[in-house]
Amino acid sequence: MTPAAAATAVRVLRQLRRDRRTMALLLAVPVVLLALVRFVINADGPVFDRFGLPLVGIFPLVSMFLVTSIAVLRERMSGTLERLLTLPLTKLDILAGYGAAFALVATVQAVVVSLVAVRGFGLHSAGPLWLLVFLAVANAVLGMALGLFLSAFAATEFQAVQFMPAFVLPQTLLCGIIVARDQMTDVLRWLSDVLPLSYAVDAMQQISAGAAWSGPVNRDVGVILGFTVAALAGGALTLRRRTR
Repeated sequence: MTPAAAATAVRVLRQLRRDRRTMALLLAVPVVLLALVRFVINADGPVFDRFGLPLVGIFPLVSMFLVTSIAVLRERMSGTLERLLTLPLTKLDILAGYGAAFALVATVQAVVVSLVAVRGFGLHSAGPLWLLVFLAVANAVLGMALGLFLSAFAATEFQAVQFMPAFVLPQTLLCGIIVARDQMTDVLRWLSDVLPLSYAVDAMQQISAGAAWSGPVNRDVGVILGFTVAALAGGALTLRRRTR
């Protein structure tokens, strides 16, 4: 990381630290939602494990998507990005700075959610704990990258929030957590095959069945990382010198 990118990352992290409401959203809300699932199901063993494990990856992805898209949109609307682009900074420096800052926050969030789920709520994974935490972190970083990319297509914060039901909710319905993907109609299954959340849930289900770092998990992780890189590249292409 270049000094310019590091300075951008430090600035973003300082802003997030001062924004206590955003930090509460990032760290507390996924844990609260997982607790609600635990008490609504009100059952130990396979029932909670079946739904809880995928949600350990889904909740950080959703919250990081929402927070990142709104935070970056505010930077665009306030003119901060425009001012940064007038400095001797490359788009890659700016993108790397934002990505590194939000990726660090995403990592902390995913680790907290994973450990609370396992140690606090008794979530059981037949696979290794470190792999569960790694997948939760990868999903949170994916949510960050998608939020950074899609923020370019919103003119207001209200529009940024609308991207969640328009973009994330369909993925939640088609990812296999409600109905197994192999039981869907051909059209829905083909659609789910091109959505990143499907592979995030597949990986979580693999480790819940006891898989370690194996072929299917490698494929899912590769797809998640591929979508993350593609979203970050798209974010770089949408950085403009003029705000709307």
